[in-house]
Amino acid sequence: MKRVNAARVFSRLLAQNAPAAESRGAPSDLSSSGATALADRGPFASRLKSRAVLGFDGDDTFKFLQGLATNDVLQLEADEHSAKLGTPTPNQPGVVQPPIYTGILNPQGRFLFDMFLYKPVQESEKLGKGGDAPGAGKSVPQLVADVDAASFDDLIAYLKRYILRSKVNIEDLSKDLCAWQRFGGALAGSSTSETGAGNIGWAGGRDLSGTTAAEGNGKGWRWFKDPRLDALGFRGVFSSGITPPLVEADQEVDEEYYLLWRLEQGVPEGPAEIPGGEAIPLEYNMAALNAISFEKGCYVGQELIARTHYRGEIRKRLMPVNFVLENGEEMREGVARGTEIMDGETGKKVGSVVTALGSRGLAMVRLEAAAKDRLKLQSVDGGGGAFVKPIRPKWWPSQWGTVD
Repeated sequence: MKRVNAARVFSRLLAQNAPAAESRGAPSDLSSSGATALADRGPFASRLKSRAVLGFDGDDTFKFLQGLATNDVLQLEADEHSAKLGTPTPNQPGVVQPPIYTGILNPQGRFLFDMFLYKPVQESEKLGKGGDAPGAGKSVPQLVADVDAASFDDLIAYLKRYILRSKVNIEDLSKDLCAWQRFGGALAGSSTSETGAGNIGWAGGRDLSGTTAAEGNGKGWRWFKDPRLDALGFRGVFSSGITPPLVEADQEVDEEYYLLWRLEQGVPEGPAEIPGGEAIPLEYNMAALNAISFEKGCYVGQELIARTHYRGEIRKRLMPVNFVLENGEEMREGVARGTEIMDGETGKKVGSVVTALGSRGLAMVRLEAAAKDRLKLQSVDGGGGAFVKPIRPKWWPSQWGTVD
């Protein structure tokens, strides 16, 4: 399977020469950056080496995480949150719980960590090897979390501070499991259940059991629609050292491709892009990314989130941006994180770069300045000629884009 380093071929990507992936026609309407190289190509698949995997087990698992997570963890136990797959098979149950995306905050309401929480399939929820009766026993932890690898030790230390006498066990599963993403314009417009296995059947029909089996593997792990945005494609946790289902027909690419796709959609991930201990989650659009529940009970840091949501003003937001030269051409050289964005007319600072890959990036920008044609990129050496073009993501609610 061919692997490509996206950093080395970024110029070719922007020139619509993405390697060896099938073009599927017109660019996806869900692509915020328009007709880019990834918008009408794919599907791509990336193993996310920037993510690690945790297991949570014990009688108090749900109660413990419910008191820390910004999202409603109890959804993973609720029937209304479940998805019916059809007849159970030896590798998949008849019903699964889609994952949720959530944040963990400090007591001051500042972001610390993010995680994707999955409720794994137990052996008793599938058919046994004989196919005529349910399997036996509990085989995996109650919950599995896909988390940022760079801040893994800090996350473990933070969680252990709150366990106290709770009956919760935390286990590092990164050697056995890894996170994957399937993405690209060819998947961005797919329906909620369309992973690419939907054409399994006979005479134009759809075999739900066959589709279910194709979307998962023998361990019960499977692809799910990304809980943040449809445009991001599909996400899943799978056994290490084994190619996930459906990836054989894709092009496996380095994680930089997934980073580029996220930048084009305006979606941050992990403390490197949502600064730990500093970021206000609502400014990083985590509510619209389905990471925050305003109906659940109390959790650490809730007071600031609720007060800002119901009574506060949000004057700046994280936005996708393009870096362009004075002649209108896109930049190729990298832009450093933290580079200031200036109003070309007033000379005042109106934002800063959060992350960048080539001419694409994410930046925190004041909403009153975002509508201006060209904002200047502050040069460290005093030079000029570089500009920032903010892009309003298509998934933003209609009331966003001005001071809330």
